[in-house]
Amino acid sequence: MAVRPRLPLLAALACLVGLVVAGVLALAVPGAHERDAAMLHGFLALDRPSVHRAIWFLAHLCDTLPYAFAGVLCIALALARRRGWRALAVACLLAVTGVTTQLLKHALARPHLEHWLPEQVATSSWPSGHSTAAMTLALCAILVAPPALRAAAAMLGGAFAVGVGYAVLVLGWHYPSDVLGGFLVAGLWASLAVAVLHRVEAPEPASRPVWEPLAGLAVGAGVVAAVVLGVRADTVALYTSERTTFAVGALTIALLALILVTTVSAASTRGTPQAR
Repeated sequence: MAVRPRLPLLAALACLVGLVVAGVLALAVPGAHERDAAMLHGFLALDRPSVHRAIWFLAHLCDTLPYAFAGVLCIALALARRRGWRALAVACLLAVTGVTTQLLKHALARPHLEHWLPEQVATSSWPSGHSTAAMTLALCAILVAPPALRAAAAMLGGAFAVGVGYAVLVLGWHYPSDVLGGFLVAGLWASLAVAVLHRVEAPEPASRPVWEPLAGLAVGAGVVAAVVLGVRADTVALYTSERTTFAVGALTIALLALILVTTVSAASTRGTPQAR
């Protein structure tokens, strides 16, 4: 059963709408910003000496050099599989997602301080560049992975993006809405890239169910959360029950990552492109 060719365009439209809504809520609605700050407060409380170095390392995996290196690996894999159009798509995604994020950061920069927070976020923080980079790499990995490994790429890439998103929050670099905005920028451009691939690339056979990333990503997100917390399961449950706003933010980030990697995986695996 093939996914309709319109799926990537519908996904891109949904990402664009989500990006606009997230931006308006984060930057123009005081009540929404207060909830955003409350979510951030819950993440900040997770930073402790026992896990700080690991969190810092995870966040910096999406600095410029590691990001470029991982992107080159994705391009090399696509070329090794003789998928030149996918290699070109990855190269474009690596550049355009970052440029989009930086343009939005500078265009929408404004003070959004909360004096009761122990750390203040920079004025130009929406959307998060590190979160954009993490989700971009995750979606590029899905695009270049062989069909038999695409579900695994979605699982690992989604967990990686969620981990980086959580890490920048624990370190106090961004608000949760910044992470959501970064994910949506990557999802928007990746969906458009898949739509183009449907037109220019010969089809690939689908060999594994596209729903497989669901369970895997859920497990991966749970592992990331456990590492960040660095405590026992009963303590995790107590922490989230006492900070319901934090729990909502954490689940929203994980759910958006799940939707994006599953949609791109489905469109890439089950697409019906037209060869030219």
